[in-house]
Amino acid sequence: MFILFSWPTFLKIIFLYWSLVIFKFSEILNLGFSLVSLYLYLDGNSLTTADLVRLGKGLFKIKLTNHAEEKVNEAREVIETILKENRVIYGVNTGFGKLCMCVCVCVCVYLGVGSPLSVERTRMLLALRINVLAKGYSGISMETVQAMINAFNASCLSWVPEKGTVGASGDLAPLAHLTLGLMGEGRMWSPRSGWGHAKTVLECNGLTPLVLKAKEGLSLINGTQMISSMGAEVVERAVGVARQADVIAALSLEALRGTTKAFHSDVHAVRPHPGQVEVALRLRSLLDSEVFPSQISESHRLCDRVQDAYTLRCIPQVHGVVNDTIAFVKSLLFTELNSATDNPLVFAERGETISGGNFHGEYPAKALDYLAIGVHELASMSERRTERLVNPSLSELPAFLVENGGINSGFMMAHCTAAALVSENKTLCHPSSVDSLSTSAATEDHVSMGGWAARKALRVVEHVEQVLAIELLAACQALEFLRPLKSTTPLEKVHELVRSVVRPWDCDRQMSPDIEAAHMLLREGKARNKPLLKSHHIPLNVLPQICISLGNISVLIKQP
Repeated sequence: MFILFSWPTFLKIIFLYWSLVIFKFSEILNLGFSLVSLYLYLDGNSLTTADLVRLGKGLFKIKLTNHAEEKVNEAREVIETILKENRVIYGVNTGFGKLCMCVCVCVCVYLGVGSPLSVERTRMLLALRINVLAKGYSGISMETVQAMINAFNASCLSWVPEKGTVGASGDLAPLAHLTLGLMGEGRMWSPRSGWGHAKTVLECNGLTPLVLKAKEGLSLINGTQMISSMGAEVVERAVGVARQADVIAALSLEALRGTTKAFHSDVHAVRPHPGQVEVALRLRSLLDSEVFPSQISESHRLCDRVQDAYTLRCIPQVHGVVNDTIAFVKSLLFTELNSATDNPLVFAERGETISGGNFHGEYPAKALDYLAIGVHELASMSERRTERLVNPSLSELPAFLVENGGINSGFMMAHCTAAALVSENKTLCHPSSVDSLSTSAATEDHVSMGGWAARKALRVVEHVEQVLAIELLAACQALEFLRPLKSTTPLEKVHELVRSVVRPWDCDRQMSPDIEAAHMLLREGKARNKPLLKSHHIPLNVLPQICISLGNISVLIKQP
């Protein structure tokens, strides 16, 4: 049966298809700018972590919605009224609100240290700051917001050191670096100019430095955008690696000739945590079934093994809570990405400003500490499965997964690397947000340490990816010793994918390039069970409409 579309709809599909091709091409080349002029509209209310990561990759330029522009202008009118009436308001015409202090406050907290954020992460930081200003509670002028948008669209990116924030009165140091670059001070980068003095880089792109107005100094440096933008990358990478961890675990279970009985739907229906149920379903879809029979599974169906080790039998329970943890953190970060975190806040509907504490980073700090603890378990399980694969007393496979073990060390040292990364993660998983040091003469007497929470969470998730890459290589190598028997179609497709970049291990060679190649497969999300989706025909009666979506841009294709 064919689905019939009208010509306009068909042309939209073709346009979207080629847009996707171009997006993928830009990702492959890792370009620092967008190849196409598609825009993602920001309104301060609907930015997702996935959208922010796409903005970081340069796949979209930015515009504000009309409603967001109206909100920004209304809040600015309140500030202008306060100035005309000479009302004394903190942050507007006292302290950091004064025009001279707008510059001074940025200079005095321009003191970050360490390596600069990458181009992608700086772009995410700038995009997120624009989004929270678009919410319309900061009192910033539309002229300044538009200048920030112009800088983003030209990829004019300030030099922002990764260290220096305690995550309390906003991410002051990194946001000050971001702001001063836009003001033409310090260093800046763009695709057209490379690194240079910020004023020169702006001029090279036809832009002029920001000139701040009253209140705008605080509007640009108060907020949790450093923590939250890095957190968005963490959570999106965690989503990808968690899905692929199930596929890799299924490969290991096949290679170790484990049983699928523990994944029966009835087992998980009586303990129905969403993540657990989802992982068990994914495992059932990958492993031996009537749809996808496995010769390997059939070969040991009558063996006398009663049950498997926990790292095989309890995959749904452990991987499941990781999925639920990620879902919780992703939901919390969605709220944070679309929250007003300035101080004071401007409530235009009643012409009032209120000083509060929305800049405090405890929410994203705690969430990212929690995420690091959760996602680490994927590596903890993975390393133990790798141990089972390389240990002949546990796997009945050749020692260290190589022939001529006396001559070749095989996967022995690869397992050592996995163990080292897991051990390092145990230290990194200590929550940074349980610490607090009083700052600013005890005014800021409790801080979140969210910047470190975000940075170490990134390191944790990268280690998890690397540990799983090692298991992926080991599981595929183990399958070589079970030939000519075949696994299920989805798992054989994954095996073919790995073999397209890494050849079987017949004698010792440098393994680091192989691990990196497998790691890149995981970073690119290629080890998901996509072959399964291609192997099933979806009846039209259960597919009333198809929605092809890219962030806030979507095309809805309805059946006639």
